[in-house]
Amino acid sequence: MDLIHPERFHQWVAEAQSADFSGWDFRWLKDSLIEEDPPWNYVEIVKKHLNGTHSLLDMGTGGGELLSSLAPLPPDTHATEAYPPNQRIARVRLEPLGVNVHNIIEESPLPFQDERFDLIINRHEWYDPLEVHRILKPNGIFITQQVSELDNLELHQVLEKGTTFPVGKWSLPQAAIGLYEANFEIQMAEKAALNNAFMDIGAVIYYLKAIPWEIEDFSLETYLDELIQLNNLIERQGQFCTTAHRFLIIANKKETQI
Repeated sequence: MDLIHPERFHQWVAEAQSADFSGWDFRWLKDSLIEEDPPWNYVEIVKKHLNGTHSLLDMGTGGGELLSSLAPLPPDTHATEAYPPNQRIARVRLEPLGVNVHNIIEESPLPFQDERFDLIINRHEWYDPLEVHRILKPNGIFITQQVSELDNLELHQVLEKGTTFPVGKWSLPQAAIGLYEANFEIQMAEKAALNNAFMDIGAVIYYLKAIPWEIEDFSLETYLDELIQLNNLIERQGQFCTTAHRFLIIANKKETQI
């Protein structure tokens, strides 16, 4: 397949492949991936719940970018991170703020005693509702923003052959059911379908490099034909639009009835 503007394609590919990515910092995409914000403000919601909080856990802190922005933090603040490239970055950023950073293995029990935290926050990190319930104090609060399984389905449809509509996978109803069954009371549950626009093929390549679990076997060589098709589509349309799917849940641990 012939490339439209091959010199631009090769330049964008080279820049995306050589660009550094560390922690959870997507500033390189500032002008090439336009993302619509959710109707809620996760950071402001968390800040409101920090008032009067003594013990806080941030699950999946990444490089600690978001948690550090919430300073001053509660006196007993902890963070977990399972992705090895982020663990050192998180420790360097957060330990000077008094945060204890714990390296964990995803889907393993959390290294905390029962009824340990007043508030647990989680943005885009896997969690086990029963483990969250175990380490929360009675009436403790769990705040999570999650990425639905439908996220960027359009990108998968273009790049992956045979992609089907993922029915019955990770979604707001499934998450709510899991929390109800773990004896949580849900205070707030919202979802949103948001418009994203990739402005050039370099943005697509960088995004998939930064999030390797999005398309697990992604490489330039494996997906070259599909990337050329997508590049030509962007050249003709000026952008490639996808839909970001997010949901937010605020839940509290029910106090045990004696």
